[in-house]
Amino acid sequence: MTAVDYGKTNWSQSVGGVCIKDGKVLLARQTYGKGKGMLIIPGGYVDFGEIPEETLAREFKEETGVSVKAGRLMGIRFSAKDWYAVFEADYIDGEARSDGDENDLVVWMDVDDAMKDETVPELTKKMIQCAISGKGFELIPYDSKTDGRRLYSF
Repeated sequence: MTAVDYGKTNWSQSVGGVCIKDGKVLLARQTYGKGKGMLIIPGGYVDFGEIPEETLAREFKEETGVSVKAGRLMGIRFSAKDWYAVFEADYIDGEARSDGDENDLVVWMDVDDAMKDETVPELTKKMIQCAISGKGFELIPYDSKTDGRRLYSF
């Protein structure tokens, strides 16, 4: 495993992203935890001082070699101890590859095949469906008096 700086990671905030290109979704096969062996959307934990959109771009590049930009906010899962936000991940460039650490395979999978694949968990399927639907919250520009604040709305 890659050395982790536990002082900079906010373990209560995480993001994921659905990147669809040419009818295929980018998925990574996880090598650890409850999701070991499952094909999931890429993502990870937010570093302190980082906004979720920055985390999404960083995690995609680190884990898959693909550069993305956060698009629509498609879902947020809350609990009493943490949150997980899922964005549409707009493809910029890069060749898909495994990081050899957190995942052992990164693939562009046909969307229809991903929806039928037993190794793709239900949450990933729900977020793929949301991305295909075109629904979600858009980033709305507004004059924030505090740097870093973001507003997503319909």
